[in-house]
Formats: sequence, structure tokens, C-alpha cells
Amino acid sequence: MRLAQYFEHTYDPKTLTVRQIMEGVVCTVSPETRGIAIAEIMAERNFGAVPVVECDSTLVGLVSEFDLLRAIDEGKDLRQIMAEDMLVQDFIKLLQQQHLIRTPVVKGNRLVGIATRRDAVFAYVKVMAPYWRPRKGGDR
Repeated sequence: MRLAQYFEHTYDPKTLTVRQIMEGVVCTVSPETRGIAIAEIMAERNFGAVPVVECDSTLVGLVSEFDLLRAIDEGKDLRQIMAEDMLVQDFIKLLQQQHLIRTPVVKGNRLVGIATRRDAVFAYVKVMAPYWRPRKGGDR
């Protein structure tokens, strides 16, 4: 559940952190999970990517649809890691610079969530909503 869904007060978008917008409940796979099982999870749950974690939730990598279409063993670094206290503004820059759709969120080396471009847009809309609501008399 994203914390942004529960925003009741106006927040300055410049102070939002990734922790506030990320999805904290994440479906993961282990490094031993076979590719076909990962593909089934992604197809059944309509996911574009699944984090790979050790039993202690240490992030090992991220398997995406693209990776399943290509050989996973090409030796590419599949990790795009960021800290949960990263500002959303910096998160947006990372997504744009790296052409990412989603990325795992870590605290130390442990996976704590997933954040997406949609999460950033949703959070911005939620924090700005009070500014957009019409005032009494219809003035904005």
C-alpha cells in the first residue's frame, strides 16, 4: 500500500521521498527461481518486472519482461537500486536519465518496495490536489 493514498494534508512536492510513494508489498523471486516460473508470475499478475532477493530480503537484481525475451545470462547488471529516503525529484531524474519504468527501493541492502513512474505522478497529484480544489465561490 502506498502512503500517498493516505495523504490528508498538503505536502510540498519538493520534500516528498520515494518511501512515501513506493509500493511496500512486493512480489519477489529468489535467485534459484527458474525463468519459466518468473514468466508465469509476471503474466498472471500483470507485472513488468520482479525483484530477485535473497532469503534475508537482500536485493540481488531485477528481472524484467525485456530480460526474459533476451538471454538473462548475458552478464548485464540488472540492478537499479535507490534508497527509500531519496527525494522524488531525484527519483524522477533517475527514471528519465536511465529510461526506467520502475525500480526497486532499498534500505541498506534490503528490498523495501518498488517505485514506478506512475507512483511519482500519483503522489504529485495527491499532494497538489488541495491547491487545485475550487475555493468557495468558484475562485481558484
